[in-house]
Amino acid sequence: MNAKELLAKGLNELGFACSGEQLNAFMTFLFELKKWNRAYNLTALKTDKDIIIKHFLDSILYLKVISINTVRKTAPPVLSPGIKLADMGTGAGFPAIPIKIISPATDITLVESSRKKTAFLRHIIRVLKLEEVNILNKRVEDLGEDHEKTYDVIVSRATFKVKDFMKKACPYVKENGRLILSKGPKSIEEIKGLKKEGIIKKIIRLPFINIERTLLVIKCEKEP
Repeated sequence: MNAKELLAKGLNELGFACSGEQLNAFMTFLFELKKWNRAYNLTALKTDKDIIIKHFLDSILYLKVISINTVRKTAPPVLSPGIKLADMGTGAGFPAIPIKIISPATDITLVESSRKKTAFLRHIIRVLKLEEVNILNKRVEDLGEDHEKTYDVIVSRATFKVKDFMKKACPYVKENGRLILSKGPKSIEEIKGLKKEGIIKKIIRLPFINIERTLLVIKCEKEP
């Protein structure tokens, strides 16, 4: 099974069907990521299989848990046009760029403090001809007032602790918006003491490998 076939099969297992153009976009992303990785060390993953499963498919898991209010009732689900999504600490573009490829009408903001990674992000956005993508070469906590209450959904695969992520990201999410964070098995310990009614936990298995992801969908408390 070649890389494109592996990706198509994995997407199908997750309930998504891509066009040939979208699959080609993922293959271009794969090629450019590996090429840049040799000089810039963007990811520890080296093989096509690992990148496809642990970066591309792992990123698509977020689309399965985003609130139905922001998702068109289609099969497969895609984000409604006009939805603003920010990816905090996006690194080489995960999960936001795979989400953008699947759901092209989504307005994406990529927040990344590393200059070499933002250089790659600008390159891949240009190569893939992605529109409505904004790159902020900043730390999350330095976004400032201009971005407060701006985003419908904020996602991250960065290694934030839950409380830290909420503190950093909640000021930038709209009322009734959501934060989505991918965590490991110890997530239960991290959410102790938090209001459970504001957190939805969903466990999803990655295709092809015996690894499960715990995705936390978090509603920010409204300030009194």
